[in-house]
Amino acid sequence: MQAVKMYTTAVCPFCIRAKQVLKSKGVETINEVRIDTDPVARDEMMAATGKRTVPQIYIGNTHVGGCDDLMALDKAGGLVPLLNSN
Repeated sequence: MQAVKMYTTAVCPFCIRAKQVLKSKGVETINEVRIDTDPVARDEMMAATGKRTVPQIYIGNTHVGGCDDLMALDKAGGLVPLLNSN
């Protein structure tokens, strides 16, 4: 299973929902990067994604986007294949 990295903040309902979706697909470990406590990580996230909002989700080297993007990918049937790709 691909590694999952998620830029988050402490109180973010979209982050919580995204984690629930990922865990329902068998993801056991999510590398969470808290941008509310780490300004350098916030800058890195913004430079890499061009976004200011959380969550920003990576599966392997693929930037999925935010919670809505993750849910759309799942609805289209693309989330599980991406998680299981090598």
